[in-house]
Amino acid sequence: MIALISILIIIAAILLILVVLVQNSKGGGLAANFASSNQVMGVRKTTDFLEKATWTLAISLVVLALLYNLALGSGKAEMSGTAVQEQLDKSDMLPESAPVLPSTDETSGEAEGNTQD
Repeated sequence: MIALISILIIIAAILLILVVLVQNSKGGGLAANFASSNQVMGVRKTTDFLEKATWTLAISLVVLALLYNLALGSGKAEMSGTAVQEQLDKSDMLPESAPVLPSTDETSGEAEGNTQD
C-alpha cells in the first residue's frame, strides 16, 4: 500500500511540474513551444484546462501525502518506553565499561611542575 501511494505521489509531482512549466507566464514560458495545442482547443480552453489541471494535481498531491502519512503510521509498530528500556538493558555498553579519561585538573599540573624544580 505504501509503495503504491509513493508511486502515485511521484507521478503527481512530475505531472504538476510539467503542467506548471507549460503554462503561459509573463515571459512566455514554455507555452510558446506548444502553439499547436492552442490551435486545436483555442487559447482560452487551454488556459482553463491547465489551471484546472494544476489545482487538481496540487490537491491530489496533498491528499496522497496525507494518505502516505496515515499508512506509514498504522503500518509501523511504535516502540513503547518499556521496549526501549529492554533494548538498553540488553546492550553491551554498560556504565561500568566506560573508558577512563585523564583528568584536566589545573592543580595537578602545577603540582607536577613543582616537583621538577
